[in-house]
Amino acid sequence: MTALALAMALTAVAGCSKTPRDRLQGRWYGESIENAPVEQLTKATGWVKGTAIEFNGSKVTVTLPAETPRSGTFKVTKAEGDQVTVAFLRPEGGLDEAQFRFASDHALRWDIGEGRAIVLAKAKAN
Repeated sequence: MTALALAMALTAVAGCSKTPRDRLQGRWYGESIENAPVEQLTKATGWVKGTAIEFNGSKVTVTLPAETPRSGTFKVTKAEGDQVTVAFLRPEGGLDEAQFRFASDHALRWDIGEGRAIVLAKAKAN
Protein backbone atom coordinates (compact mmCIF):
# COMPACT_ATOMS: atom_id res chain seq x y z
CA MET A 1 0.00 0.00 0.00
CA THR A 2 2.82 2.46 0.75
CA ALA A 3 4.36 1.80 -2.69
CA LEU A 4 1.06 2.73 -4.31
CA ALA A 5 0.79 5.92 -2.23
CA LEU A 6 4.38 6.85 -3.15
CA ALA A 7 3.69 6.24 -6.84
CA MET A 8 0.56 8.40 -6.70
CA ALA A 9 2.45 11.20 -4.92
CA LEU A 10 5.25 11.12 -7.50
CA THR A 11 2.71 11.20 -10.34
CA ALA A 12 0.98 14.20 -8.76
CA VAL A 13 4.28 16.07 -8.39
CA ALA A 14 5.31 15.27 -11.97
CA GLY A 15 1.90 16.39 -13.25
CA CYS A 16 2.22 19.73 -11.46
CA SER A 17 5.56 20.66 -12.98
CA LYS A 18 5.05 23.31 -15.64
CA THR A 19 7.45 24.40 -18.32
CA PRO A 20 8.54 28.06 -18.29
CA ARG A 21 6.31 28.61 -21.34
CA ASP A 22 3.34 27.15 -19.44
CA ARG A 23 4.06 29.37 -16.42
CA LEU A 24 4.01 32.48 -18.63
CA GLN A 25 0.53 31.73 -20.02
CA GLY A 26 -2.13 34.28 -19.13
CA ARG A 27 -2.37 38.04 -18.74
CA TRP A 28 0.18 39.90 -16.62
CA TYR A 29 -0.49 43.47 -15.42
CA GLY A 30 2.11 46.03 -14.41
CA GLU A 31 2.11 46.54 -10.67
CA SER A 32 5.26 48.45 -9.71
CA ILE A 33 8.79 49.34 -10.72
CA GLU A 34 11.95 48.56 -8.77
CA ASN A 35 14.94 50.90 -8.50
CA ALA A 36 13.50 53.83 -10.43
CA PRO A 37 15.04 57.21 -9.56
CA VAL A 38 12.99 58.88 -6.81
CA GLU A 39 12.25 61.93 -8.97
CA GLN A 40 10.78 59.66 -11.69
CA LEU A 41 9.00 57.15 -9.45
CA THR A 42 5.47 58.59 -9.70
CA LYS A 43 5.58 58.96 -13.48
CA ALA A 44 7.25 55.54 -13.94
CA THR A 45 4.71 53.83 -11.69
CA GLY A 46 1.84 55.37 -13.69
CA TRP A 47 3.41 54.07 -16.91
CA VAL A 48 3.92 50.60 -15.41
CA LYS A 49 0.28 50.40 -14.26
CA GLY A 50 -0.79 50.82 -17.91
CA THR A 51 1.48 48.00 -19.07
CA ALA A 52 0.26 44.45 -19.75
CA ILE A 53 1.63 41.33 -21.41
CA GLU A 54 -0.61 38.47 -22.47
CA PHE A 55 0.81 35.07 -23.39
CA ASN A 56 -1.66 32.77 -25.17
CA GLY A 57 -0.19 29.59 -26.64
CA SER A 58 2.72 30.83 -28.77
CA LYS A 59 1.12 34.27 -29.26
CA VAL A 60 1.90 37.37 -27.21
CA THR A 61 0.34 40.82 -26.99
CA VAL A 62 2.26 43.64 -25.33
CA THR A 63 0.30 46.72 -24.24
CA LEU A 64 2.22 49.87 -23.32
CA PRO A 65 0.66 53.22 -22.39
CA ALA A 66 0.06 55.65 -25.27
CA GLU A 67 0.88 52.96 -27.84
CA THR A 68 -1.19 50.57 -29.92
CA PRO A 69 -0.92 47.03 -28.49
CA ARG A 70 1.57 44.90 -30.40
CA SER A 71 1.04 41.22 -31.10
CA GLY A 72 3.31 38.53 -32.40
CA THR A 73 4.73 35.19 -31.42
CA PHE A 74 7.21 34.29 -28.73
CA LYS A 75 9.42 31.46 -27.63
CA VAL A 76 11.43 30.77 -24.52
CA THR A 77 15.07 30.75 -25.63
CA LYS A 78 16.66 30.12 -22.23
CA ALA A 79 15.43 28.94 -18.85
CA GLU A 80 17.48 28.45 -15.70
CA GLY A 81 15.53 28.00 -12.49
CA ASP A 82 13.14 30.95 -12.23
CA GLN A 83 15.09 32.99 -14.84
CA VAL A 84 13.59 32.98 -18.35
CA THR A 85 14.71 34.66 -21.58
CA VAL A 86 11.90 35.20 -24.06
CA ALA A 87 12.30 36.05 -27.76
CA PHE A 88 9.48 38.13 -29.22
CA LEU A 89 9.17 37.62 -32.96
CA ARG A 90 7.77 40.61 -34.82
CA PRO A 91 5.28 39.91 -37.65
CA GLU A 92 7.24 42.21 -40.00
CA GLY A 93 10.49 40.50 -39.05
CA GLY A 94 12.92 41.18 -36.29
CA LEU A 95 13.36 39.89 -32.81
CA ASP A 96 13.34 41.40 -29.33
CA GLU A 97 14.53 39.57 -26.24
CA ALA A 98 13.51 40.14 -22.64
CA GLN A 99 14.62 38.63 -19.36
CA PHE A 100 12.03 37.66 -16.78
CA ARG A 101 12.20 36.06 -13.34
CA PHE A 102 9.33 34.31 -11.64
CA ALA A 103 9.05 35.62 -8.08
CA SER A 104 6.11 33.21 -7.70
CA ASP A 105 3.46 31.68 -9.95
CA HIS A 106 1.60 35.01 -9.72
CA ALA A 107 4.47 37.53 -9.79
CA LEU A 108 6.92 38.13 -12.61
CA ARG A 109 9.86 40.54 -12.73
CA TRP A 110 10.78 41.97 -16.13
CA ASP A 111 14.41 43.14 -16.19
CA ILE A 112 14.49 46.44 -18.09
CA GLY A 113 18.17 47.16 -17.49
CA GLU A 114 20.24 49.37 -15.20
CA GLY A 115 19.17 47.30 -12.19
CA ARG A 116 15.50 48.12 -12.76
CA ALA A 117 12.60 45.72 -13.06
CA ILE A 118 8.90 45.99 -13.75
CA VAL A 119 6.90 43.80 -11.39
CA LEU A 120 3.94 42.16 -13.11
CA ALA A 121 1.04 40.40 -11.38
CA LYS A 122 -0.82 37.56 -13.06
CA ALA A 123 -4.52 38.15 -13.64
CA LYS A 124 -6.77 35.69 -11.89
CA ALA A 125 -8.32 33.11 -14.20
CA ASN A 126 -12.08 33.36 -14.65
